[in-house]
Amino acid sequence: MRIEQLEYIEAVTRLGSLRRAAEALHISQPALSETVRNLERELGVDLLDRRRSGARISAEGRELLPHIVGVLDAVDRLRRAADDQHRTSRMLRLGTVNAATVPLLVPTIREFRAAHPETQIEVIGAQQADIHRELLEGGLDLGLVNYLQGDDKPPGLHSTELLRGRPVACVRADSPLAARRTVSVADLLAQPLIVMRSGYVMHRYVHRLLEGRSPTFSYSTDGAEMGKLMVAEGLGTTILPDFSVTGDPLERSGLITYRPLAVPDTAVLLVIQRPLSGPTPRAARALHEIFVKSAATYQQTTAPGRNEP
Repeated sequence: MRIEQLEYIEAVTRLGSLRRAAEALHISQPALSETVRNLERELGVDLLDRRRSGARISAEGRELLPHIVGVLDAVDRLRRAADDQHRTSRMLRLGTVNAATVPLLVPTIREFRAAHPETQIEVIGAQQADIHRELLEGGLDLGLVNYLQGDDKPPGLHSTELLRGRPVACVRADSPLAARRTVSVADLLAQPLIVMRSGYVMHRYVHRLLEGRSPTFSYSTDGAEMGKLMVAEGLGTTILPDFSVTGDPLERSGLITYRPLAVPDTAVLLVIQRPLSGPTPRAARALHEIFVKSAATYQQTTAPGRNEP
């Protein structure tokens, strides 16, 4: 039994004759008739009532028609699901808050690309709230977000911790602060400070750290990458998780470095998230696994405190 045999019976029933069905299916009427006869012989049932005026669905065929339609509906659902999975596997959408983009995301994408050359990845920089919304609404497959230790995770999302670090002062390598063992809040207030815009975890942390006090001058920017570039250009200091600075090309080239803050440590977590409901595309599962492996490698190869005097 073949699917097209069932499709031919459905077409004859829907259109009312072999001739019209053959025209709609773009096959010859004798070929259509012979295909139906083969199915009838296999089932042992006359599905069509053939007369001089034409062929119509038989009484026996009408009894079997709901089962035929049910099979065709199931095949159609299977095809749609496979098509959706195929499209999804060809394009993954990853949201990130841009903290650890270079040290972690770039090697992860490089490894994924080598193993899945047919799959495209769209990396979308956004704030945490936007990433959560898009994950729940199906606009993103995976999301990289930051949390401060003790923050609640949103319902409806599966979270896997990738990295755990601490906030540090990211400074230009020739800055006087680079000669310090630690950077105090007073040091931060005494010079220009580059802060993340409202909506980022590090904005919330800096606001809490300064306790409402204002530095001599401040910039506001979106994301860690722009903040590090501004530090490299000598515009000021920024506060970032240490894992966002260690291994960054600007840090490796000697343009920027970091120093611990002279305050009690607060853990910053980098987490990868995916929706709890609905199927996870195979390519998304593979990318998730590579992120976990890359994070473990990053932690093993990054010596804590190597930028501290």
